[in-house]
Amino acid sequence: MTDLLQTPLHDWHAAHGGRMVEFGGWHMPVQYRSITEEHHAVRRAAGLFDIAHMGRLRFTGTHSVKFLDHLLTNDVASLNSGQVRYSLICNEAGGVLDDVLVTRFEGWHLLVVNASNRLKIVDWVTQHRTSFNVSVEDCSAKWSMLALQGPKSVELLTPLAGENIAHLRYYFGCETDVLGQRGIVTRTGYTGEDGFEVILPREHGVKLWETLIERGACAGLLPCGLGCRDTLRLEAGMPLYGHELSESIDPISAGLSFAVKSQTKDFIGKDSLLAKPQPRAQKRVGLVLAGRRIAREGAQVLAGQVDIGEVTSGTFSPTLEKPIAMAYIAREAAILGANVELDIRGQSERATIVELPFYRRPRS
Repeated sequence: MTDLLQTPLHDWHAAHGGRMVEFGGWHMPVQYRSITEEHHAVRRAAGLFDIAHMGRLRFTGTHSVKFLDHLLTNDVASLNSGQVRYSLICNEAGGVLDDVLVTRFEGWHLLVVNASNRLKIVDWVTQHRTSFNVSVEDCSAKWSMLALQGPKSVELLTPLAGENIAHLRYYFGCETDVLGQRGIVTRTGYTGEDGFEVILPREHGVKLWETLIERGACAGLLPCGLGCRDTLRLEAGMPLYGHELSESIDPISAGLSFAVKSQTKDFIGKDSLLAKPQPRAQKRVGLVLAGRRIAREGAQVLAGQVDIGEVTSGTFSPTLEKPIAMAYIAREAAILGANVELDIRGQSERATIVELPFYRRPRS
């Protein structure tokens, strides 16, 4: 494990019972207690995640917007100050290189990319920015990044970051002081719950983490690992790169057409996307299993004896108390309420096709 990258909180995780695993080239905690307990803490109170393994790129220069609009499938030019937008980066063939978040601040833009794709995206940006007046800085090693997620997130973070964060709309952020240090707070997350992602200078991440752990203990906050991050995002129907997204999958097949503005702008891969058959041959769907067995990635999906697709992610849903999965299946078979069979290690398991997401948080 000595060759793996470490976040500023690595030693804290190891000292407080974090079960450490390799993830995208990083040594990260998969859990502290049980995945189910951490999952319920996020749904019912709050959970705190170390996400400093994510890549963070800073774009400045007179062509920043023009370049990002060339790079990303979603519209960057129309972003308001502080607004966050989900987007894809495609290759020339229309396959997904990564799914990202782009945020506009005064004088610069922030691009957050997946940990396992950071070096690939940095190389891709370097290849394509030569004709643009834009500077790109990889700030990943300079900044810590935490995610505070759950219904009690606002009350826990507001005393530390100021009243203005309580009034942030979803998918908006601001530059603000957090525990006396200049940082970035966005109302975003990867769990299906309300919450925030906070960026601070590297050396101040531990202080914020420990302060939130101490303040949140009586409110039910728990430190959380990658295990429940996966069960939470799967319940919320959110794709994970390397599972629902890859260079062999295009955004339209993935059900992400909302993030593709092919009608109004040009971007890398647009021509290939438009040339693909309409509608796409496959569709991403949700599956709820009838029994208790879990369908893992690669499990075959059958209609009768006909192979119609395969599972990309599967888990036991702590919220629904039943196994769930996402899969790509033939579009003509993607009928809500229809029953299919899953081949789980040679044994058949019945499942029902359902609408994504599996879980939506209650609106206050």
